[in-house]
Amino acid sequence: MADLKEFAEQLVNLTVKEVNELADILKEEYGIEPAAAAVAVAGGAAAGGEEAAEEQTEFDVILKAPGGSKLAVVKLVKELTGLGLKDAKELVDGAPKAVKEGVSKDEAEALKSQLEEAGAEVELK
Repeated sequence: MADLKEFAEQLVNLTVKEVNELADILKEEYGIEPAAAAVAVAGGAAAGGEEAAEEQTEFDVILKAPGGSKLAVVKLVKELTGLGLKDAKELVDGAPKAVKEGVSKDEAEALKSQLEEAGAEVELK
């Protein structure tokens, strides 16, 4: 049982980049396509046309408001940040707040897309 708890701990603490890499491995080597990774990949591709702040290399993903489905946003923030449920809820309740800071443009756009699909209002700085 301890090994499963360690494994769960490792999964919870993965970064978005690591989750995307894991999704690629699962898809290519095992034929499994995780739904969350598909959303991140689709969101990143759809947001690629933006030309705002081309020279900026690090972005902050700011949750402006949780929107109508607050519970879904809390769960997603928990998943994306590796925070516990209580901390994720406090972050969402305290909006506007930074979900992630200093991330690449692609990662920031993927996070923004996922959060907006969950109903949140998000801004990149």
